[in-house]
Amino acid sequence: MSDFIKITEQDSLYNDIEKMSTTEMLTNINNEDQKVALAVQRQIPMISKFIDVISEKLSKGGRLFYIGAGTSGRLGILDASECPPTFGVDSNMVIGLIAGGDEAIRIAVENAEDDKKQAIKDLEDYKIDQLDVVIGIAASGTTPYVIGGLEDCQNKEIVTACITCNKNSPVSQFSDFPIEVIVGPEFITGSSRMKAGTAQKMVLNMISTSVMIKLGRVKDNKMVDMQLSNQKLIERGSKMISEALNLNLSTSEELLRKHGSVRKAIDNETH
Repeated sequence: MSDFIKITEQDSLYNDIEKMSTTEMLTNINNEDQKVALAVQRQIPMISKFIDVISEKLSKGGRLFYIGAGTSGRLGILDASECPPTFGVDSNMVIGLIAGGDEAIRIAVENAEDDKKQAIKDLEDYKIDQLDVVIGIAASGTTPYVIGGLEDCQNKEIVTACITCNKNSPVSQFSDFPIEVIVGPEFITGSSRMKAGTAQKMVLNMISTSVMIKLGRVKDNKMVDMQLSNQKLIERGSKMISEALNLNLSTSEELLRKHGSVRKAIDNETH
């Protein structure tokens, strides 16, 4: 695209980083990090419109897909994997896909992101359709894996979006909802796992959390549908029940174990 601005590759604002003291390094990294939240704030209107569309699709049985490579792909998988334990939804509601497959979650897979057709195949394995929504995550906005997946989805009239840190990038061209979080040059030139990665994580948090709230997966400000997968969460759930029903913690834990979820315990004991 003629007006594509590759901000993520611009030179760092800092020189001779290796000569800085530890405190100077940390202070400068923190100064850069503080710019991220403001950059995300500027994209709230676009994110808001997109969340309303996702919520409508998922309420009708659709799914939310994240596709990305490297750090971007890992962030998508992280967000997707946290939705079932946090909100009690099926693991097939929010799905993260990474170039190179599961191996690439831990170890970089050479040239995986350069295959423009692989995301199409990965998505087809899930038999995606027009009820689904696909978000391409790419700091640079130029990842072939992501571009190919989004382009194919648009051809199939599947709603698309992107989370990128460059303006007017190729991924935005194939996104119905381009979320462009312009965080500026990285502390280390081109190291997009830093500010860009933080921005992507913040936007993913906003999207998945807001969608789950709109789908009724939060009551007041509590995770009433969370999975009770360890003692810490059982104790947290018991406290929620205790506060909601004015019971002691021992009785609340008994109700939690009996009903299997905070929501069911509260609902069944108040009706």
